Amino acid sequence: MRTTVGIIGAGPAGLLLARLLHNAGIDSVVLESRDRAYVEHRQRAGILEQGTVDVLREAGAGERMDREGLRHDGIELRFDRRRHRVDFPALTGGRSVMVYAQTEVCKDLIALQLKDGGPLLFETEALAVEGAGTDRPRIRFRHGGAEGAGAEDVLECDYVVGCDGFWGVARAAVPDGRTFERTYPFGWLGILADVAPSHDELVYARHDRGFALLSMRSPSVSRLYLQVPADTDAGDWSDEEIWDELERRLETDDDWTLRRGPVTQKSVTPMRSYVHEPMRHGRLFLAGDAAHIVPPTGAKGLNLAVGDVVTLARALAHRTATGSDELLDAYSATCLRRVWQAERFSYDMTTMLHAAPGATPFEDRLQLARLDRITSSRAAETDLAGAYTGFPIG
Repeated sequence: MRTTVGIIGAGPAGLLLARLLHNAGIDSVVLESRDRAYVEHRQRAGILEQGTVDVLREAGAGERMDREGLRHDGIELRFDRRRHRVDFPALTGGRSVMVYAQTEVCKDLIALQLKDGGPLLFETEALAVEGAGTDRPRIRFRHGGAEGAGAEDVLECDYVVGCDGFWGVARAAVPDGRTFERTYPFGWLGILADVAPSHDELVYARHDRGFALLSMRSPSVSRLYLQVPADTDAGDWSDEEIWDELERRLETDDDWTLRRGPVTQKSVTPMRSYVHEPMRHGRLFLAGDAAHIVPPTGAKGLNLAVGDVVTLARALAHRTATGSDELLDAYSATCLRRVWQAERFSYDMTTMLHAAPGATPFEDRLQLARLDRITSSRAAETDLAGAYTGFPIG
């Protein structure tokens, strides 16, 4: 089996890359260890930057997003029972974000790939990337998924792209890589609830008891989070306890109220920052979580993955058109500039809004001073709005 670009992983990064390559006339094969139903239902990110929205539209994957997604022109910051809205278009020259779940992005891209793209092989586990330093890399894989015992086969490629996450085989095939990471001593207890959102935009709340986030998936489904210790078992919290704690942390001095409803899903998300350098070895390229992870506070994970594959698709199209490897050679450095800005922003948001275990009163006051700075300085508020709506791609 042979193709130009072998893609490991059918998350949003791998699927979007396949679509961009198809539109550029470059063939690819996507290998995914899970079945289609799993890929289309795993809950992940839900905030799309302006640049991500633009890319999906240009790729032909924006029709349902534009019909069902929720455009947001700002976020609300809460602290000391106060509320402050950050107006994105007014601060960024018209930019906004879109609430549209990663599950829906994957569904749209899968439908396009199966309709007119290259092979998309579910339940096909990549076992190893071989010969990455040569001009004929290959992916050794097995049919039957991650738990399968099917026959092994080989996909020969001109290029291999690892979109298979932190635990995938692609990252392990980059020798002498350098890693930078930080693990936070807290996580997010997240719920999905069948109730209309209690606010029309996202609410980020700093509270002495811990951070809280009010988000949504649709006009009738709320997505909410509580800061909890990293080792928390979601099952230890009753639905009523979760709603009570959300109410405490989101409280304000006005008449705002939290709507409650049936909880349909409950889980704990760990918080970490991670970067792998370089993002390339020979003809193997890393994209998305295979190369970097951010805490979800800044809503950057999915958007960083999109930036990676847009940069790579442009480089591969340039190579096809001109025979030059210039953009491919610059891939890692180009992506890492954006990655580190997103890491910085996500770290700043996380440390500003979360109650650190053992924090001193001095550190608590610094958090409040940082929030006061944003709400009283147009320059500081503009910096937050610009970062939240997205750094330039490429």
